[in-house]
Amino acid sequence: MRLFGFGAISVILVLHLKAIGYSESLIGQLLALTMAGDAVVTLWVTLRADRFGRARMLRLGAALMMLAGAILAVTNEVRWLAPVMFFGAISLNGGDTGPFLAIEQAALTHSLQPQQRTSAIAWYILSGSLASAVGSLAAGVGSYRAVFAAYAMCGAVLWILATRLSPAIEAQPAEQSIAPRFGLHRSRSVVLRLSALFALDTFGSGLAVQSFLAYWLHRRFGIGTAAIGTILFGMNGLAAFSALAASRLAARVGLINTMVWTHIPANILLMALPFVPSLPGAVAILLLRGCLSQMDVPARQSYLMAVVDPDERSAAGGITGLAKSIAGALSPPVTGALFAGAWLSAPFAAAGALKIVYDLLLWRGFRALKPPEEC
Repeated sequence: MRLFGFGAISVILVLHLKAIGYSESLIGQLLALTMAGDAVVTLWVTLRADRFGRARMLRLGAALMMLAGAILAVTNEVRWLAPVMFFGAISLNGGDTGPFLAIEQAALTHSLQPQQRTSAIAWYILSGSLASAVGSLAAGVGSYRAVFAAYAMCGAVLWILATRLSPAIEAQPAEQSIAPRFGLHRSRSVVLRLSALFALDTFGSGLAVQSFLAYWLHRRFGIGTAAIGTILFGMNGLAAFSALAASRLAARVGLINTMVWTHIPANILLMALPFVPSLPGAVAILLLRGCLSQMDVPARQSYLMAVVDPDERSAAGGITGLAKSIAGALSPPVTGALFAGAWLSAPFAAAGALKIVYDLLLWRGFRALKPPEEC
């Protein structure tokens, strides 16, 4: 339910803000505010989830979705939109955002054997990615405000579902160590280094978030929301199934190699996108990139869960998520300013280049640190 809503809202958010008269620079600032709020909420929630209850924190996320969707559906006033975009658990890429990914993956993996972890995360990501793809497609069938209302309804259904989660998802008393209260212990250095690299990757991704990609397709080729939603549905659908391929590849070549050597070709395609002269060519690049761009995600999440102690997992997910949120908050104003100055190609070229730098630094710094199943 959450990823369906995220997929839908990511397609129409920038288009809606532009339609109600906001400038591209102001839109970039609002998107930065969204990412900054994501950082604040991520830090507050993840460092408390194991003590206060994972299901309770997931219900909090659902309530934030309801609030954001309801306000976006009824007002154009920036004084109302700014705070709701700060606190509202809004995804700009159609993917998971906020602290809820970290909480769910900690709940999912704490009772699994190492050999099961990557596959379980891959199936988890597949279900969410498929829902996001369907949400992207659904965004083209109604008005922008109707999509925001549907987003609020997704939050309501999600809240109900979260009340029915098994108590087995909660951290056991023996697991409620110092890590969720005060951060990290044994794995502090590893998590901080990974956080810095993930921040670099997210800053690059933030230059070309799906909301801006949808707007770029509209400006470059003059296509409407329905066509954009269909293109993104195809791209996200292919990305969803690539998660399963990633788990099999990781079993053969290792998690770090899977993360790096599938990500680099995807980023080369991103750099090439703005230089394609026709819509069919751009669609082909987006679909091909969809086959590769998310293969690193299950490997990355599995690797993070593997190289920290079990009682550090929620905190590790929260700290890395915080770093990504802060970095992501810096990117949208840059893209907004570049778009306002008619530099439509620059964000995509810069995003791809920065993400390749991340890949190479990750491979250099962590190829020797193996998860348990690869030792």
